[in-house]
Amino acid sequence: MLGVLAGIAIGSAFGILLAPEKGSVTRKKILKKGEDYTDELTEKLDNFIEESLKKYEDAIHKAEDLYTKGKSRYEEMKDMRR
Repeated sequence: MLGVLAGIAIGSAFGILLAPEKGSVTRKKILKKGEDYTDELTEKLDNFIEESLKKYEDAIHKAEDLYTKGKSRYEEMKDMRR
């Protein structure tokens, strides 16, 4: 995904650089595109982190449930042996 974004950014930058406009206009366009890509990448990274944390928390809850069930089953089996 990062490769695709980098390719798009490089392609856009070359397109802007080859456009027949004043240097100041071209620099502003490049800066704007860079900001847009940075914002998009930041948003995607934030979403990735948020989803990863949710999956981590879900895994912790499942592990806790599994532990509780296993402990309960162990106690049942221990009581049956008596």
